[in-house]
Amino acid sequence: MRRFVGSLGALGLGLVLAFAAELVFFSIRSPYFLDAANFKNIGRAIAIIGIAAVGETIVIIAGGFDLSVGSTMAAAGMISGYLVNHGTNVWLAFATALALGFVIGIGNGAIVSYARINPLIATLATLSIIRGLGFVITGGEDLVISNSTYLGLGTNSIAGIPITVVILLVTFLAFGAVMPRSRFGRYAYAIGSSARASKLAGVPVSRWRLAFYATCGLLAALAGIVTVARTGTAQPSANLGIELDVITAVILGGTSLSGGRGRLAGTFLGLVLIGTLNNGLILIDVEAYWQQVVKGAILLLAVFWDELRRTRRDEL
Repeated sequence: MRRFVGSLGALGLGLVLAFAAELVFFSIRSPYFLDAANFKNIGRAIAIIGIAAVGETIVIIAGGFDLSVGSTMAAAGMISGYLVNHGTNVWLAFATALALGFVIGIGNGAIVSYARINPLIATLATLSIIRGLGFVITGGEDLVISNSTYLGLGTNSIAGIPITVVILLVTFLAFGAVMPRSRFGRYAYAIGSSARASKLAGVPVSRWRLAFYATCGLLAALAGIVTVARTGTAQPSANLGIELDVITAVILGGTSLSGGRGRLAGTFLGLVLIGTLNNGLILIDVEAYWQQVVKGAILLLAVFWDELRRTRRDEL
């Protein structure tokens, strides 16, 4: 743990202290907060945000942005739910949903890389398109899932740890190991730091951007499958606005909006902080609109801190 926090410097220490303060505050305000079942609920809740946050971290490190993760989650959940309800093997349904997320990511990457549209505008457009098509195709109706294998993904445990949490941890560990040690990770940092310099060095920037966005879409689809497994219902309106939590966790964890800087370890700390905050605010009966105010304020502070760090770095 000391090495983990030390690798993130003052930011990591600050996040750990903030998390400790949350534990103290919410344990005083709610008698249910420190219950083991509640921590399992926190784990299941952050799994959805966290799986998508891994992909978002990679894209932002590479100098991009993806606002369509929530819509991709909903689309993947809908198609997997539809296929399972119509007799398709559950694993084939999962594979199809993941393939859909991959294709959506490729589309986002192509628009950003080859059409040269600003990633904020491009993914805002695809967010609306994907979400709208979900409502058009289903007529706005929800799909109730009864397949026990599908539902077991969201309810069963391995050695007392919810399967969704295991998926979250494996995702973080796998990409956390890949990012600093592989060409995939090195090129993400290089392209995020300077796409022009990377291109002059012979890096096929556009093709690698496709890979980063495709990874983000694939992980968003996985998060969508987990969402349906937890709720038992596939909805075209699912994960509406979840982009705020995903991006807050990423930026709070130290990933720079200007690209080229960030670590998945930081994203994980930011994720735990946001997930605990969400859970605690619910337990102490804070109204939903005030929860949005708090999370928006945290995101603003995180962006301010990122800008302050970048300005100081540029001045050196």
